[in-house]
Amino acid sequence: MKRFFQPVQKDASFKKPTLSSTSSPSPANDGETEETATATTTPVEETPKKQPTKFLTWNANSFLLRVKNNWPEFTKFIDSIDPDVIAIQEVRMPAAGAKGTPKNPRELKDDNNSSREEKLIITRALSGPTFRKYDVWWSLSDSKYAGTALFVKKCFPPKKVSFNLDPSVSKHEPDGRVIIAEFESFRIMNTYVPNNGWKDEETSFQRRRKWDKRMKEFILQSTDKPLIWCGDLNVSHEEIDVSHPDFFRTAKMNGYVPPNKEDCGQPGFTLSERKRFGTILKEGKLIDAYRFLHKDIDMERGFSWSGNPIGKYRGKRMRIDYHLVSEKLKDKIIKCEMHGQGIELEGFYGSDHCPVSLELSESTIDGNDSENPIPE
Repeated sequence: MKRFFQPVQKDASFKKPTLSSTSSPSPANDGETEETATATTTPVEETPKKQPTKFLTWNANSFLLRVKNNWPEFTKFIDSIDPDVIAIQEVRMPAAGAKGTPKNPRELKDDNNSSREEKLIITRALSGPTFRKYDVWWSLSDSKYAGTALFVKKCFPPKKVSFNLDPSVSKHEPDGRVIIAEFESFRIMNTYVPNNGWKDEETSFQRRRKWDKRMKEFILQSTDKPLIWCGDLNVSHEEIDVSHPDFFRTAKMNGYVPPNKEDCGQPGFTLSERKRFGTILKEGKLIDAYRFLHKDIDMERGFSWSGNPIGKYRGKRMRIDYHLVSEKLKDKIIKCEMHGQGIELEGFYGSDHCPVSLELSESTIDGNDSENPIPE
């Protein structure tokens, strides 16, 4: 999920989208992590006082596969809800750059026949009627792993786009896990949070603990504007957020039992992860938009991830995809819905995650709003 790419701009025919450099925003100076709206977008219409109010997040589990196999159904869905911002995780498209050379996480790889063909497939898909009204920022991994993308309607050009939790660092997050877009009075952050894993290894528990620590620091240091944090956060906060709490609480991988009891269980539902997530919500003054509106468990539409319909995870589901909003925005929450249901993954569009939407009221989102926060 690192990198930056913009689809071909509208042209008269859209029959032959090209892959030339004109189809992407010009890259910033080497190492730079921000892009201004004037440098990267060409608004189709001017709405200077209006900001995005409809948001969608989806772990696509390979954007290329979704384009190849599920695109007509997915674009019809996008047309039906018409989001202003679409946040995608698990893009799984490699960054530009030949083998053994530095990669450009903002550009799709196109240095061999296979990657050029894949890039052409994506370019054509994004040149269609549904997506041509969006600008897109890519944050890609060096290989077909992880990666994020952020689509923003051209009539809402962000003031700045960055790709790291540390504003002093000029590189994308490893594996392209973060895109942050800043608007006049709020920020939206799209993240693909690392999976906790099953074993206490350098690439597992420790990596997730470090990520959670950095995320909390970022949120506590970014209080000048309200935040909308969306994406696959890879954690189910409470028991109500999983379909089978006992199953997930006692799950094991090859019989391995971590030395710390708080690390036991299904990744995403260990007590350690859930506690840290709760701390981020409380100290960061964030509201879980879905749970704010939906207090009771919904066994059909209450989960964003579903296990394989074949095997022991059949019918086992988790809510790990979120829209979290600053407390100052809580009274502006109109809707937050999950759009998939059932063991057969209706509305998942080929992924093991379903899209999750958020709608805020159209009243101006004021970063200096003096509304009282909810009691801690």
